[in-house]
Amino acid sequence: MQKITLLFLILFLALSSCGVKTTQSMLSDGNYDGAIDRAVEALRTKKDSKGKQDYVYLLEEAFAKAKDRDLRSLELMIKEANPVNAERTYNTYMQLNNRQEKIRPLLPLQLLKQGRTATFQFDNYSNQIISSKIALTRYLYENASALLKSNNKLDFRKAYDDFSYLESISPNYKNTKKLMEDAQFKGTDFVDVYAKNETNMVIPKPLQDDLLDFKTYGLNDKWTVYHSLRQKGIVYDYSLIVNFVQINISPEQIKEKEFIKERQIKDGVKTLLDSRGRPVKDSLGREIKVDNYRMLRANVYEFRQFKSCQITAKVDYVDLKTNQLLQSFPVSSEFIFENIYSTYKGDRSACEDSYINYFNKRAVPFPNNEQMVFDTGEDLKERLKDIIVRNKFRR
Repeated sequence: MQKITLLFLILFLALSSCGVKTTQSMLSDGNYDGAIDRAVEALRTKKDSKGKQDYVYLLEEAFAKAKDRDLRSLELMIKEANPVNAERTYNTYMQLNNRQEKIRPLLPLQLLKQGRTATFQFDNYSNQIISSKIALTRYLYENASALLKSNNKLDFRKAYDDFSYLESISPNYKNTKKLMEDAQFKGTDFVDVYAKNETNMVIPKPLQDDLLDFKTYGLNDKWTVYHSLRQKGIVYDYSLIVNFVQINISPEQIKEKEFIKERQIKDGVKTLLDSRGRPVKDSLGREIKVDNYRMLRANVYEFRQFKSCQITAKVDYVDLKTNQLLQSFPVSSEFIFENIYSTYKGDRSACEDSYINYFNKRAVPFPNNEQMVFDTGEDLKERLKDIIVRNKFRR
């Protein structure tokens, strides 16, 4: 028991030493906030124990160095007086404040060897946070509003991000929500989706409607919207054209084949006979009994109904601004209708259990050509979705 306790103690000390070394390494590398996070985590429990003293020293040093670096950075930005630094200035003040609030619940922290309380010089940054937030809010609003006057969708998307950030730090500021909606609309790529029939067959309208119903695809994202019906007031950027190239439907076929199934089964016991037909006895004079087997046999008549449909198509991506073909992807799909049923003469038990189900089936009507095309289109839809997911319209 003492050996186990000693082993756990050694393991605990090794892990503690490893944690301290990692924190020291972060401090040496200038990752002050990383060192602070590790030290704070270690001091959440038993903060006054001797084993946690190294963390107290490291936390005191890391806090002082992090604060000094942030204040020097702020001094430089204030002197530059560049509006571009508004976000960085605000975030730095927030960082100074959040760092203090992270440490505050642990205080006081004692340095036992020095007989003193660890020093953390806290300041009130509320005024600076408010003033830098006001400056950032004004900068974001003006910068995003200017981007809305551009003719570039990427600028509209940047404007959206700025308005979104502005709304998160200063909710309901002026008409930010309305401008954010405008930025998203202007930054969105609208895709016109339609089908072309280049085959010599009529494609069922329900199939076309279902194939082009992009609501069921779940493909619309933040900056791309697909419409199978053009809407007023929208200038479309791209077209996605599903070209039906060829549709092949096989004739209705019924194939018949006949085969024999045999299976040997146990059927009671019988007396073992020698070569002369006399019963074989054991050492006690009793007749020896062995398993009796008999052969089951069935003539099976199997019928297979078969009909197939193949659709070949291609998906074209067209830039409507230049009327140029951007990409073209071939796509094909196949649907097979098959029904197998059987009859038999003889003993059905001669067949495997997995086959017997065919004896319970009967012939069924073949699907018509329109239904075959529609069923093939279900698979085609999944393949089309896969193409679009892998090949997004991007600027």
